[in-house]
Amino acid sequence: MAKKKIAAKSTELDAKEFFAAISDIEKEKGIPKSYMLEKITQALIAAYKRDHEGITDNVVVEAHEELETVRMFVKKDVVEVVDNPQTEISLEDAQKALPRAQLGDVLRIEIKPKNFGRIAAQTARQVIIQGMREAERGMIFDEFSAKKHEILTGTVTRVDERSGSVAIRLTSGSEFTDAFLSAGEQVKGEVIQEGDRVRVYVVEVRQASRGPQVLISRTHPDLVKRLFELEVPEIYDGTVVVKSIAREAGSRTKLAVWSADENVDPIGACVGPRGQRVNAVVTELRGEKVDIIKYSDDPGQYVAAALAPADVISVVELEEGKCRVVVPDDQLSLAIGKEGQNARLAARLTGLKIDIRPASAPEPPEEEGGSAEDSRAGELGME
Repeated sequence: MAKKKIAAKSTELDAKEFFAAISDIEKEKGIPKSYMLEKITQALIAAYKRDHEGITDNVVVEAHEELETVRMFVKKDVVEVVDNPQTEISLEDAQKALPRAQLGDVLRIEIKPKNFGRIAAQTARQVIIQGMREAERGMIFDEFSAKKHEILTGTVTRVDERSGSVAIRLTSGSEFTDAFLSAGEQVKGEVIQEGDRVRVYVVEVRQASRGPQVLISRTHPDLVKRLFELEVPEIYDGTVVVKSIAREAGSRTKLAVWSADENVDPIGACVGPRGQRVNAVVTELRGEKVDIIKYSDDPGQYVAAALAPADVISVVELEEGKCRVVVPDDQLSLAIGKEGQNARLAARLTGLKIDIRPASAPEPPEEEGGSAEDSRAGELGME
């Protein structure tokens, strides 16, 4: 015989304050009422199950915001002999509550929260609080995930003198979180103090046990790219494209730019009137030098430009991924740069291994024992 669901007469709970509290949470925390109602429903059911052994899935909660009622029911099958009093009720007892009850019916009996045990009520509160925390963490994660690979400005809240790491309070929209800028992600020589406003690059956003973890950096090459986007409208709208970046944070950056529009000078656009645009970026980078070069599909032209400010006589492609560059003798040190930095950055920018040679010795020595200058040129030019 098909089971009929018959609702037992029950008294509604006064839930006006309950829904008012849910509305306050939505206003203060931005957590949707539907989310909180779901969590509270789960909490009430979990609390009742914990305090009543034998309960299965026969407990339901009905919350009606329009009627301002929250009611909990336990569903019990009407049977002749009761084996599990938590899920079954005898016909005799069922008919005391509902005279029309018959065998096979499902009787819904309302449960009053005041009948919950102390432990059950505590469990409900804990689940509700946890639900609020999860919702807040979820909103923070979603907000900052949307800022991945972008620049955010934060306020330094603490500086750890021992490790050198810096705690920064980041804000995005209505959400905020604390992130840590490790010593390895700070520009060498840069002094950061509590209360400073600092721009950082969002490398990644992760879900961690204690909430979202925002990984930030001041040394990432794309920090420079984003700074130029902020200063150069042509980069922001796509007229000028940043093809490649090579950076040694705090010292020097090489930026390769290109434009499909013949009427737009990509280098001029990045430099700006009287150097205003590039100077704004350099100021933000605390004086870091920035070389802006024009990208070319021709490897020879690209490598020659990448080695600026040194002049280049010729570029010869060798096997795949390698090339040999010949420069005037008096330009060799300039092409290599201090401690090989210029050649190193040029190699990273172009993705090629570069062997730099002076005009007086354009070919590498066939045997060991070449001049010290020749050896130095080859070693520092290769990347």
